[in-house]
Amino acid sequence: MSVLPELRYPTVTEQVSAARALTAQRPGVCTLRQVGASRAGRPLHLLSVGRARRAVLVVAGAHANEPTGSCTLLAVARRVLEQRELRDGVSWHFLLCADPDGASLHVTPAPRSLFDYHLGFFRPAGPEQPEWAPSLLPPDRLPPETRALTGVIDELRPYLQVTLHGTDLGGSWVQLTRDVPGLAEPFAKSAAELHIPVETGASDAAGWPASGPGVHVMPAPGTGPAYPSLPDDARHSTWYHAHRYGGLTAVVEVPMWASDLVDDPAPHPAPAAAIGLLARRLQRDALEVTRVLDHALPRLADLDGPLLRAARWGLELVPGLASDLLHTPPADLTRAYVGSVDAFVRRVPLRAAAMLLRVLRGADDEAAKQLEGLVSSWSGAFAERFRARWVPLEHQVEHQSRTVVAAALHARERA
Repeated sequence: MSVLPELRYPTVTEQVSAARALTAQRPGVCTLRQVGASRAGRPLHLLSVGRARRAVLVVAGAHANEPTGSCTLLAVARRVLEQRELRDGVSWHFLLCADPDGASLHVTPAPRSLFDYHLGFFRPAGPEQPEWAPSLLPPDRLPPETRALTGVIDELRPYLQVTLHGTDLGGSWVQLTRDVPGLAEPFAKSAAELHIPVETGASDAAGWPASGPGVHVMPAPGTGPAYPSLPDDARHSTWYHAHRYGGLTAVVEVPMWASDLVDDPAPHPAPAAAIGLLARRLQRDALEVTRVLDHALPRLADLDGPLLRAARWGLELVPGLASDLLHTPPADLTRAYVGSVDAFVRRVPLRAAAMLLRVLRGADDEAAKQLEGLVSSWSGAFAERFRARWVPLEHQVEHQSRTVVAAALHARERA
């Protein structure tokens, strides 16, 4: 696996400083204000460019372990300032980080390998994720980050919300809550120019219709999910909040490490059998982590922090997910889809192990060494199986930025 050059992802503090600098340079065009606070009291900042009523909202940092969006958001803001035509009748608004508490816990700003990335890994349990919380919690229990995000949507009524996501290893794809005709072509062109594979069979969008390779449109509300056991449903997330104002959401995913195994549209010779093997490996790997957790829990009785909650949340998903994979016909029959499922089922126990490892290290627990071996071997096997290659950070940001701008232009034509 190729390694990262001397580049790194900015902290939330650095993001805010950069946004303040833009506002100081263009005070007549830019404003920066606080629109809420996290559970721990960290401020949520919104950078606005222009004052037109028609609005685009760009959200970064919804998942702490997906840091590219923090760079992309600032790159798009600069592009909008430089290219006046992008502000023609449209204002742009940038939520710098939707989950600053999570960002403070994911501590790999310059990962050298997948192992290094996982040593500082954090992704909150589902109910603590600002975008997903509405699909898992009643309205009176939503976290303040979610309320801040939906409040911004209520205020701006954007014709387009773009939320910047990413994957550790794989390809790029887009999820749309409504189709954006014309987006697939510039998306594919950008990915090809920057040598980023397009994830044509993304497991995150299993069974969804596609308006072009890697551009997936969320199915109608009555359509059953590909993985019935998973509790989160995108159709109940904040992605759909813009619909009440006639808007839509585009979710733009970009990889840190690329793999050509996820963009092969050829039919898989035996997809059901292959996915069955993956489901059984998922069960086996999760059991290894669960055994370590069960053995250590008596010594961790006084700990209930976000890392431990997130690790347990991930492990609790495994029985249902494995059953879905074993007993539900494959949503897609291509090699790309099987490859995407392979990556998905590797991530679940690996992420749980990585977060539990951080808990055990913090407690100076005897089981940490055993778990470190699992995280190391699984990270290495993941990278080797998928022939991982680092995507230069500037390419990650450029591809995501191009896709954001293309989505805004094409959606504007139909707004």
